[in-house]
Amino acid sequence: MPSQGSFLALCNPLLDISSKVDGKFLEKYGLKPSDQILADDKHTPMFAELASNPDVEYIAGGAGQNSCRIVQWLCQAPKTAAYMGCVGDDDFGKKMTETASKDGVDVCYQVDPTTPTGTCGVCIVEKDRSLVAYLAAANNFKDSHVTEHFDYVQRARVIYVTGFFITVSPAAIKAVATHCAQNDKVFCMNLSAPFIMQVPPFKACLAENLPYIDFLFGNEVEAATFAESEGWETRDLKEVALRVSRMPKANGSRPRTVVFTQGCEPTIVAVGGKVQLFPVIKVAPEDLVDTNGAGDAFVGGFLSQILVGKAVDEAVRAGNYAANIVIQRSGCTFPPTPEFTWN
Repeated sequence: MPSQGSFLALCNPLLDISSKVDGKFLEKYGLKPSDQILADDKHTPMFAELASNPDVEYIAGGAGQNSCRIVQWLCQAPKTAAYMGCVGDDDFGKKMTETASKDGVDVCYQVDPTTPTGTCGVCIVEKDRSLVAYLAAANNFKDSHVTEHFDYVQRARVIYVTGFFITVSPAAIKAVATHCAQNDKVFCMNLSAPFIMQVPPFKACLAENLPYIDFLFGNEVEAATFAESEGWETRDLKEVALRVSRMPKANGSRPRTVVFTQGCEPTIVAVGGKVQLFPVIKVAPEDLVDTNGAGDAFVGGFLSQILVGKAVDEAVRAGNYAANIVIQRSGCTFPPTPEFTWN
């Protein structure tokens, strides 16, 4: 099994505050069912109201932290997975630390005493979820925190950074990416959202770090947006994955692997000039609860196998297993012990 701290993720930590509400609650805060928005001033009291509900649940969220928790869950060995991000010096920050630590993750948060902890209100009305994200302290991560805690970087064999982190600390990304290339470690990134490719400074940061990326993840929309941002005419995602896998690479010891998920359609994996399609595990519509964390769970499952040197087919199998578990539950949550069989 992997050693302590062998996996490290950097991203924007958000404490998911999840509770059942009614239509009047949505109307009060100008929300729509099954929507995802950034919070503004009118949503400020909403988080405390959600937290006051008797059925409230807290999850240490944010895309990268979700994937990190999945790696830890599948590996089970104490503190296999470590995580960096910025939180506030407040009750929500303490709750984030408590919940992530309970999941076994070794958290190394930067604490900003001047800004509240980032939160995501998860407003549940029957099977619909309205998500309201308040980034707050998550936006304030400084690359000096990586320098001060570089022992975490040195311990890690696999480092994962989400595209969302490009908006916060390009310098931190460059520091861990170059470290991986120079020390023959595995560096992974996620495209995360179309706007990462559509906003010129963000795309420039992605392009600057692409040569260091050993594993690149994205969904079908993000993949098509990447192709558009490169000026490619093709929207054939298999061809897009192949082209990205062949783009220049700093570390020649391994080829780049590109992984594009497509919801319920087969996952595309391109590496070494070849493309493979891997079917997902089918779920009956009545068993679907929440698909929001599916992509994060897939990445975590996938990287849990890369961490121990498994091949791509085993990585996809673990990714599919983790995603299948998560979509049948509320939020990116999972039972205490996985039933995944390691080969």
